[in-house]
Order: sequence, then structure tokens, then C-alpha cells
Amino acid sequence: MTGNPQAVEELRRWAKSWQSPRGPPRLRAALLEGPPGVGKTTAAVALAHDLGWGLVEMNASDARNRQAIEQVAGRAAQTNAFSLTGELLSAHRGQHTLILLDEADCLFSRDTESTGVDATAPISFREFLRNRYGSLPALATAWGLGARPAPPAFGDWSEIPPSGGRSKAFRLPAAQRDLSDWSETKSRPDLTDRGGLGAIAKLIRETRQPIVLTVNDPKSLNRYSPIFRTGVARISFWPLRDEDIKSVIRRTAVDQRLQISSAAADAIVHRSRGDLRAALNDLDAVSALPPGPEQEVLLGTRDVTTDFFELTREILDFPRVYRSVEIRNRLDATPDDVFPWMEENLPRSTRDPSARLAAYEELADADLMLSRARRFRTYGLWSYASEVMTGGVSLTLARGDGHAPDRIAFPQFLGEMGRSRAVRAIRSSILAKSGRLLHISRRKAAESALDFLMVAFQEARGGRRARGEADLARRLTKELGLTAEEVAYLTGGMPDDRRVQALVGPEKESVEPRTSADLAPVPEPSLPENGRSAKAETPDEFPQSSKKTQRRLGDY
Repeated sequence: MTGNPQAVEELRRWAKSWQSPRGPPRLRAALLEGPPGVGKTTAAVALAHDLGWGLVEMNASDARNRQAIEQVAGRAAQTNAFSLTGELLSAHRGQHTLILLDEADCLFSRDTESTGVDATAPISFREFLRNRYGSLPALATAWGLGARPAPPAFGDWSEIPPSGGRSKAFRLPAAQRDLSDWSETKSRPDLTDRGGLGAIAKLIRETRQPIVLTVNDPKSLNRYSPIFRTGVARISFWPLRDEDIKSVIRRTAVDQRLQISSAAADAIVHRSRGDLRAALNDLDAVSALPPGPEQEVLLGTRDVTTDFFELTREILDFPRVYRSVEIRNRLDATPDDVFPWMEENLPRSTRDPSARLAAYEELADADLMLSRARRFRTYGLWSYASEVMTGGVSLTLARGDGHAPDRIAFPQFLGEMGRSRAVRAIRSSILAKSGRLLHISRRKAAESALDFLMVAFQEARGGRRARGEADLARRLTKELGLTAEEVAYLTGGMPDDRRVQALVGPEKESVEPRTSADLAPVPEPSLPENGRSAKAETPDEFPQSSKKTQRRLGDY
């Protein structure tokens, strides 16, 4: 196998852990991550061949929904299997069946997710006929309706039953053929990938056979379940070197007796960008032409979408001017998305304080342009900001002792924002509810009401000594309509805590007996002669005016 020798060795070590007589290892699955065309699937197939294991493969062209994975991969993961030659593979003798799930990052997690209209939802016979014929006259002509002794034609689509009928019209041969075709559409298998991730996560926990997952981007799996982060052996495959791809191109051309010029071979290697599959496809395409300039013209340039990791490493390693058009075409992202990556990884590219300061000054100029573009909506500044934050920074680092970072890190700011998304949503909901009740904006609620609510709810956790605070918190929960998650945010606890549930639950009625005085009507307060209500004697009395309420909450 060509390229990635370290990744191939890690895969072999993981496979040897399955040959131990103590049973399945702790990491029962291997996650091969990397760009396309670098040998992930080939390495897994070659591993099964070298060890004499069986192979069960499910790729992107197969139905990989929950039911399909449980029937195919799940059944193979729990039992012994047969090899391609018909021999029984016994797990007790270290013989296994390798379950290969290719392109696992394209699967959906829940059964309700889909890429479009639900493929399993059958349409009615009426809609089937409408889609097939388009109009009622076309349907009448196809079925032979209207002419005696045939049945009369339908006057409206609503006259056709949704599931067919028993009238004479549906007994005609053409109608019977349409009914048969419609029945086949109802029994078509589900070819979607809905529920696939959930089935794979369960499979990794329970499997008795080795599993290999191949992904281009593992972020979708990592977000779904922690088992894809800590419960699998993660092995990274990187783009192949130009020397490795060139040797494969030359060897393939000799074996297949293909005529290709040296310049065309160099163009194929440069165009592939480490993708061996793309290089072989280009070789097959240009081999039909005679060696010469025509092969180079046919190649042209490939539109490659680069990820943030690759582009950030290239910018910090190769000092040149990166045009904004190039960045937009390669990354398909705005300068605001690129800026955090440059800000996070710039310090790792130089040890010279003066070079680092100069590079940060270039980055600060780009940040100023981006802020002006957002403020004044002059998005023409995006092109200048892109060139300054990429080309300006890389050229500045090259004047010092700039070097490529050992590891491109994901921006901490974006990571914190992603991890706090749920908490920020809860906080925003609390501000919206308190703002509606107090007739103030969210910003005003954040400045005044939120601190009051935090103090009131946190004091309510004091137990019996905080009975009055608990009553206040319970009343605020009811007035604001807070959920258990929102109360937990204000109290600093968990939604399923006993005290949080006590605040969210219904207020208990008093069991003290009532007297006749309690049942007597409460007299209305008398007004003074000037017609104005007297001020409250006690300062703790809750004011009635919304303005007074805002001032009172703002004092906290």
C-alpha cells in the first residue's frame, strides 16, 4: 500500500488486539479519518485479506438505515461467519469478520431525519395517476373511458378513490396495470440512511467482531455520541506526498501500457492534491489522447474545496499573497469565519516576539476592516481584509523565523460558543420572559432583572431557613412561566434536582383551617379627599406601577 505508513501500522496494532484469547478489546472499533483518496477503505480491505478475516462491507450505495444495519452488520457482529471460500471463521482461534462501514459521516442519527421527502411514505392511487397522466383526458384515453360500452370518464380527480375502487372503470386491463404499478411503489424498500448513527453507536458497544468506520470529517459523529470520541481507535490518514503519487502514476502507466508525457504526469500529480483516486481517474482520462499538449489542456484545474485546517496550515507555512477570490473558491467561507483560525494558530508559527507582534498588527488591521464592513455594510472591504489576514500575516512571519505549526488547533472561541449554545439559549429565554412581564427589552432585562432573579433563586436553596425566599422564587417561576432548565440555570443546580422540581411543581395549598374572618370579603381601600391613593407605609410593599417596578429591580 502507498502512503500513510504510520496509520497502517496503527491499524495493524488495533487488529492484533482482537486476536487475544481474552475476548474483544476495549476499543472494539477503529475510526479511519482523512480526506478522500488517501487509502482508508483500501487499508481496511487489505487488512482483512492479510489476516484471513471475512469481510462485510456497507458503503454509501447501500441502504444503511437502522433496520439495514441491524440486519446485516448487527447479525454479523454477534455470530461467527464464513470466509469468501466457505470456511467457518471461529473467534476462538482469532478468526473474525471485519465489518466495514464506509463513509459513516454521511449517515443520519434519528429515524425521523431524511434528505428530503420521506421515501417510505406511499402516495395515494389518485396522486399516482395524476403524476403519471397529468390530466383527466389523458387518463380517459389511456383507460378507454367515455366510449360505449366502456364506463364514463371521470369529471374530477376527487372522483377517483385514493386506494382504487370496485367500479367497472377499475376492472379495465389498463387500470389493473396501473394498480399493479402503484402497489409496487408502496412496497419499495427504504434506501435512506435514517437512524444509521444510532444503530452504529449501539453496534460498537455490543459487537463481538471488529468494526472499521471510514469518514472524511468526524465532526458529525463526535457531536452525536461520545463513543465516537473515546470508544474507538482514531487513526488519521493524511494526503499522499507528490513523490508517492508520481511513483504510482508511472507504475500504473507501465503496467497498463499507457502513453503519457512527463509534463502531463506532473500536472496530474499537482492537480490531485494528495488524492490518489483522483490522480488515477485523471490518468485514465488523458490516456485516450496522444502524448503532448492535448493531455495537459484536458486536465485543466480541479475545483477543490479546502477545509480550514489545510488552508490555515498552508497560509502560515507558504509566504505569498492569497487573493480573496482564491480563498472564497477554495474555502467557501466569509473572512469572519477565517479570522478566528488565524488568530488561534498565529502564535504557534513563530518564536520571535517581534515577528509575532508584526503579524498581530496585520491581523488587527484586518479585524478593523471587518468591523467597518459590518458596521457600515461596506462588504467590499472583505477582499482587503482577506488578503491582509492571510497574505499579510504569512509574509510578515516569513521575515522572522516563521514555520508551519506542529498542529492546527480549532479556535477556542468557536469551541466555547458551541459548548455554551444551550446555556445561552436558556439565558436568552429567561430574558425574553422577564422582559415581556416587566415591559422592558432583553438588554434592559440583562442589566437589571437577571441579577435580581439570580439572587432570589439562589437564596431559595437555603432550606427551611429560606422559606420566604422559596415562596418568592415559586411565585416568580409561575409568573414568568419558567421551565425546569431555566430554574436550574438561575439556582445553579440541575433540572432534576429535588429543590428545582419543588419550585417548578404546583404550589401546595395550605392545610390550616379557615375561620369566618378568613372568608369575609376584604374591604376596598378608602381614598383620601384628593382622590389619590396613599403611599405604602412599609418599604417592602410591592409597587403597582411598572416604572416603579423597573426602578425597584434596577436597585439590586
